Amino acid sequence: MNILLRAVCVAVALLSWCALSPLTARAEIRYTVTDLGALEGRYNTEHGGTSQGLAINASGQIAGYSTGEGLTSSHAFLYDGTMHDLGTLGGDSSYGYGINDSGMVTGEADAIDGVHAFIYDGTMHDLGKLGGVNSFGHAINNRGQVTGTSDTDETPSGRAFLYDGTMHDLGSLGGNHYQSFGFGINDNGQVTGYSYWNNAASSTHAFLYDGVMHDLGTLGGTNSQGYGINNRGEVTGYSDTISDARTHAFLYDGVMHDLGSLGGPYSQGLAINNSGQVTGISLTNSLANCAFLYEAGKGMIDLNTLIDPLSGWRLW
Repeated sequence: MNILLRAVCVAVALLSWCALSPLTARAEIRYTVTDLGALEGRYNTEHGGTSQGLAINASGQIAGYSTGEGLTSSHAFLYDGTMHDLGTLGGDSSYGYGINDSGMVTGEADAIDGVHAFIYDGTMHDLGKLGGVNSFGHAINNRGQVTGTSDTDETPSGRAFLYDGTMHDLGSLGGNHYQSFGFGINDNGQVTGYSYWNNAASSTHAFLYDGVMHDLGTLGGTNSQGYGINNRGEVTGYSDTISDARTHAFLYDGVMHDLGSLGGPYSQGLAINNSGQVTGISLTNSLANCAFLYEAGKGMIDLNTLIDPLSGWRLW
């Protein structure tokens, strides 16, 4: 069974103990993997239901979504020992992408007039949009602020936003007619994501927003994108290297550091905690996709080497 088919609580989130219980019996095994199952009813695993866990908080609560066999619709869930269906905004589907330490979830849900970003705090609240048709919530901090992306009335449409009761357009690295996308937010309200920036609008750069959108540059190649940010303002994501020969995960702490890979040509950082540990995905020498944990002084470690090899799970 692979990690994409059933929601699990694994070290990929790096935010809590949850099912990542350190084991003392075998020193090389650092984490366990817990199968979260799927939503009841038509989404139930006994009927072929699948699920994906996408975010975890310090209490081990998890947000994600579950899909039923043969269905085109999915529902966002909140897992706290039981998987709870968060419903929708009136349409067929919803997806949970972020969760804070209070158990508030953000994501996207079908509404009557499109797909809208939401906050769930026991009730699903529509965050609206900056214009256009759709908006998407990607991350939420402990102050209940959300970042994501919303359509605008411009062409091309799509801007990173920060929601604090009102949805604010964060602009772009290239001026008024360029797209941007928000993916991570910390408790200080700093946001990371990526933006088109040049005249040809053909490449993207990771950004850090702290009231002003700062271009984080690249590892020497054409593109970079930011996905996770911690409370120290450190960012992870991915960047092309010189001559676009490879695409590597990075850690930005004022300078963009190349985190390398597990041997293959591609890696991507997805989340970073306040200790500077990074998790994400990487190709190996054999081009297999694996989840990784990066720690300063230890480098990039295949997470599959840190779980019981007899568990039946492969993390990718």
